[in-house]
Amino acid sequence: VQLQASGGGLTQTGGSLRLSCVASGRTFSRLIMAWFRQAPGKEREFVAAISYGGSPTFYADSVKDRFTISRDNDKNTTYLHGNSLKPEDTVVYFCAADSTKRIPRMGILQRVRTYDYWGQGTQVTVSS
Repeated sequence: VQLQASGGGLTQTGGSLRLSCVASGRTFSRLIMAWFRQAPGKEREFVAAISYGGSPTFYADSVKDRFTISRDNDKNTTYLHGNSLKPEDTVVYFCAADSTKRIPRMGILQRVRTYDYWGQGTQVTVSS
């Protein structure tokens, strides 16, 4: 599976983001998709995940009520929309794919090691 993320850039505090991740090489509807993010010198952290058909979805507490993950299986694409951005949202965002057939649960989906495939990362910068 190849993952290509895009959509990062510069925005202001209170602004919004829209990230996209296009997958190729495998049946997209058989992948659980997720977004993680990583700040310099810190561990990669879970942001959100979405199951095969678009539900259920899972969110980190830090982004709940501000971010929305979605997917379009016809376009092999998953999205991350964010609102009310804060300077601490300034990090590199990565999309990831889990090819193991499973019942999606937060405890598993928030782990980095759950995912087989990773995109290259896209930088989001939120100015104060």
